[in-house]
Amino acid sequence: MKYIIGMDIGGSKCAVVLGRLDRTVELVDRYEFPTQEGPEITIEMLLCFAEKLLTQHNLTWTIVSGIGVSCGGPLNSQSGRILSPPNLPKWDDIPICSILHSKTGKPAFLQNDANACALVEWKLGAGRGCSDMIFLTMGTGMGAGIIAGGRLITGACDMAGEIGHIRLEKDGPEGYGKAGSFEGFCSGGGIARYGQMYAANCVANGGKSPTWANAEITAKLLGDAAEAGDIDAIAVYEHVGEMLGRGISVLIDALNPALIVIGSIFVRSEHLLRSAMEREINCEALAISARACRVVPAQTGEQIGDYASLLVAAEGLGSRNARRILLWRNRK
Repeated sequence: MKYIIGMDIGGSKCAVVLGRLDRTVELVDRYEFPTQEGPEITIEMLLCFAEKLLTQHNLTWTIVSGIGVSCGGPLNSQSGRILSPPNLPKWDDIPICSILHSKTGKPAFLQNDANACALVEWKLGAGRGCSDMIFLTMGTGMGAGIIAGGRLITGACDMAGEIGHIRLEKDGPEGYGKAGSFEGFCSGGGIARYGQMYAANCVANGGKSPTWANAEITAKLLGDAAEAGDIDAIAVYEHVGEMLGRGISVLIDALNPALIVIGSIFVRSEHLLRSAMEREINCEALAISARACRVVPAQTGEQIGDYASLLVAAEGLGSRNARRILLWRNRK
C-alpha cells in the first residue's frame, strides 16, 4: 500500500490531502486553509498541514511515495515551476517541486489544475471510457483540460487549454487580463463583475438598482437571488449561460469532443445556465459536431480538487516508473 500527499493551491484557498494508492486512489483525510500572501508562507503551511495529517494517522514521511501539486497556470510541469499565475500574486518562477523535494526527500510533481481535474473526471468521473473530452473548471477562473485520442494534451509549453483568455465580446467583465474574455464572463469573479456592470446599467438606463446591488456582489449571491426568483439575477445568469455556450461552441468546432464536463459553478447552478447555453450552442456550433457532444456537470463534485492533486502524484509516479523501465530496457 502506497501513501501519497496532494497539495491543491488556489487563489483563495489551499488544501493538503492524504491519499492511499493501490489499484485506485483513495482519499484518507484533508486540511484546508486560506491561501496566504506570497509563496513562502503558503508553502510552509502546506508542509505543516502535511506533517499534521501524517502524525494524526500514525504515519511518517518514510511511507510517502510522492507529492502531487495542482495549481493554476501558467506553469512548467516538466521543470516543476509555477510561473506567475494571475490568481497568485508574487508566485513568480517558483520551483515548487524542488522546494518540496528538498524539504521532504520525496519526488514531487506539478500539473495545471484544469489538466489535473480533467484526469480526475476522465478516470474517476463522468468521462470514464471517453477518449475525447474536455473539462472546464468554471470556478475562480476558467480553464480547460483536454483529453484527445485518449491522452492529456499539454501543448508546446504547458499552455494548452488556457481558454479563459479567449475573447467572446469586444467589451465586458475582465478575466485573465482581458475584457470580454471567456473567464471574464464565466468564472466566479467574472460573474460578480458582470453583476456589477448589470446593476450599473440598470441605473444608467433609468431603472431601479437590483436589491442585491447594495451587498458585496458574488457569484453565489447572484445564484441565491436567482434561485429565489429575482428577475435581475436570473437575467445575469442567463447571459452567463449564453457566453458559456459561445465559448463551448468554439471548443466543439475546434476539437470535436464527445463530452464536455464542467465543474464548480456549473455543478451548483446548471439549471440557471443550461437553457441559454444550449440555445447558443445550437446557434453557433457546427450541427454535426454539436450533436456528437454532450455537456454534463462534473461527477466528483466538491472533492475534485482533492482528487486532482492526488492523481498528479499517482500519474507522476507512474510516469517515473515507466521511464525507469524504459531506461533499463535500453541499457540491456
